[in-house]
Amino acid sequence: MRFFGTMKDEQGVLSIGGVKVTELAQKYGTPLYIMDQELIESNMRKYKENFKSDKFQTQIVYASKAFLAKAMCQLVEKYDMDIDAVSGGELYTIKVSGLDMKRVHMHGNNKTLEELEMCVDYGIGSIIIDNETEIENLSYVCAQKNKKIKAMLRINIGIDAHTHEYIKTSKHSSKFGESIFDEKLVGIVEKIVKDKNIEFLGFHCHIGSQIFDTKAFHEGIETMVVETKKIADTLGIKIPEINLGGGFGVYYTENDVEVDIEKFMRSMIEHIEKSLDEHKLEIEKVSIEPGRSIVGNAGSTLYTVGGIKQTYGGVKYMFIDGGMTDNIRPALYQAEYEAVIANRLDEKEREVVTVAGKCCESGDLIIKGKSLPKGEKGDLLLVSTTGAYGYSMSSNYNKLARPAVVFVKNGKASLAIRRESFEDLIRNDLAIEL
Repeated sequence: MRFFGTMKDEQGVLSIGGVKVTELAQKYGTPLYIMDQELIESNMRKYKENFKSDKFQTQIVYASKAFLAKAMCQLVEKYDMDIDAVSGGELYTIKVSGLDMKRVHMHGNNKTLEELEMCVDYGIGSIIIDNETEIENLSYVCAQKNKKIKAMLRINIGIDAHTHEYIKTSKHSSKFGESIFDEKLVGIVEKIVKDKNIEFLGFHCHIGSQIFDTKAFHEGIETMVVETKKIADTLGIKIPEINLGGGFGVYYTENDVEVDIEKFMRSMIEHIEKSLDEHKLEIEKVSIEPGRSIVGNAGSTLYTVGGIKQTYGGVKYMFIDGGMTDNIRPALYQAEYEAVIANRLDEKEREVVTVAGKCCESGDLIIKGKSLPKGEKGDLLLVSTTGAYGYSMSSNYNKLARPAVVFVKNGKASLAIRRESFEDLIRNDLAIEL
């Protein structure tokens, strides 16, 4: 398994942030999400220091759906970043964290009236309008509250990025945004511009997630600039901002060649500046929305091995005390991971095993048929690169409690999210009259 950030081999035991995983397991139990705070902060700095231009303002917007907790909001504030949200629950979490709501940008293809009301009441920085119906809903809410709000329009720019079908977001058939190839687009923009309750900021796009093809991003930049220029000229308006979304790929296995953040951010800036010059378009601000590439490699999930089982069919299983409830990605879209027996780093003997979770599903498999150091009951298995979409997509299937989340840095572990209790699982259950 590849080591990330502060991971170290301390006499055969893995440590992260200066804390041995054996100590973390003993104190917090397993399964356990471990977040390498130093690596998260390092990634944030890389974006802040390299996505900069002398020709326009730049803004890094953390894509909170990757992983959201009060602790992450604290880091967003520390590094002067913005943050996005896609639900009322995310908005509320950000609000109670104390983060300035002017830093918040609301996404979603079907925002409810209640969510739009929250956006207006909280005074968030902007709403990314997804479709024509949403213009009407947003204008209605603003009129009812006698308030005005800033907004961008999400456009589908038709870039078919090379990634999994489920996480492509810019195909012609995507549920997100309005297509630049649709003749009604200019009319939709005009409708926003003329609405007295909405201040139009510009356009947003997002081509997908876990993308390694940097050419796709460059193509997206060119398309966004051309389309923005065309609509600005057609309507005779100034469009101050564009948001290029995120989706920068990270390393999960040796089959991945992750995006070099520093190098690619500088390359993006060069392409944006060049394209703006070529098309004679003036833009005040350009934003991007990294999420996975900030927290993905910084997170790991620690499990306790419950036993080893050799089946008659020839498959050797290593059973763990978690599974698809804390990491749905392998079952959802065949995501692959690397792992290690974290308390036996010096173990030379290896075996091909399939790591299976404890859910009552045959598809509850975290790793399929890979060579791992030989383990046994009671050992600690660590799966790397679970910082993004691990906790965020976790569930209580089979009434399993969600794990705790700890941040580690400089030899100290800080509990960021408590482990759920059985009482937590039934706190909303009510008896009925029979």
